[in-house]
Amino acid sequence: MEIVLYNCAQYLAGLMVFVTVWGWLPLDHWWVRGVDFPRIQFIVLAVVAWLGMVVFATHWQGVQWLLFVALNLALIFQLRMVLPYTRFWKKEVKTAQQKADAIQLKIMVSNVLTPNDNTQALIDKVQQKQPDILMTLESDQKWEQALTQIESDYPYSVKVPLDNLYGMHLYSKFELIEPQVKYLIVDDIPSIHTQLRLSADKVIWLYCLHPMPPSPTEAEKSTTRDAELLLVGRHIKENNQTAILAGDLNDVAWSKTTRMFQRISGLLDPRIGRHFINTFHVDYPFLRWALDHIFHSPSFTLVSIERLESIGSDHFPVLTTLQYEPEVMMEQKQNAPTASVEDKIETQETIAEGIIEGQRVSAENAS
Repeated sequence: MEIVLYNCAQYLAGLMVFVTVWGWLPLDHWWVRGVDFPRIQFIVLAVVAWLGMVVFATHWQGVQWLLFVALNLALIFQLRMVLPYTRFWKKEVKTAQQKADAIQLKIMVSNVLTPNDNTQALIDKVQQKQPDILMTLESDQKWEQALTQIESDYPYSVKVPLDNLYGMHLYSKFELIEPQVKYLIVDDIPSIHTQLRLSADKVIWLYCLHPMPPSPTEAEKSTTRDAELLLVGRHIKENNQTAILAGDLNDVAWSKTTRMFQRISGLLDPRIGRHFINTFHVDYPFLRWALDHIFHSPSFTLVSIERLESIGSDHFPVLTTLQYEPEVMMEQKQNAPTASVEDKIETQETIAEGIIEGQRVSAENAS
């Protein structure tokens, strides 16, 4: 029996080494980029393999030693990707200090899942939590009609009801200034770009995104997703904007693209140094990762961030409260990540490739 368990541990170790190396391939295809997502799960399986090799080992030869060393290196790499999103890491965003006159912004992001008919669950959650901003994703005409119940509390809104799983609605208690719906890369995938008036003399930018994921059923490559995220990130940096970007990015925080987006945009991730906010998939606890994100300029500190209860979607809603404290940035207490020359060149190339790929996808969708 011990021999069988030891052999199983070796096979599992080999698999963990393989998927780790596989993810380094410089390809945008979904069958490569997909290994970015389950890094937490890979860590669990790698630890199981490590324990199995140690506990059930009878005799070790050169091949076993080589495999064990490779497994350790793979485990270290996976941990390096994931540990920043735990309390073992330094916080990237400072915790907000109590101030009587501070401006706080409570933002709820919810991918509602178009076929989900439990609209009342989200309405109840909104009425309970009273966010200042509600962003819904995958919301169609049915969801728009249901959400008329909250419109008396949200005088400003942008509505993009679509039945292609990329509908988007934005409801705000703060004034929206010249909001625009843009189709940056693919003709039927919208994003919302707007200024947000926090007070008479304080205006910031808000970007709501939901790019197409790399998957066998949607996009063969991650190119359009990566290009949309980097395009907005570059725009924020070039225009020196105080901004918040939120949405279902169909990517994980530790991916190469999302980390590059942070460097290109200069935005911060409030989850770093705190905890995972794994929002997808609701029904499979072992297969969950963070797809719903919020990034912001160093002018904000964090009051709280929490995953809310299920509303019947395949995503959990996320509620984040930020506090506007520009003096924190001025005092250099929160340093934004910076992009290298290589980052900027790669970003330009990715955007160019994404525009071409987006034109191809748009043509296919229209035909």
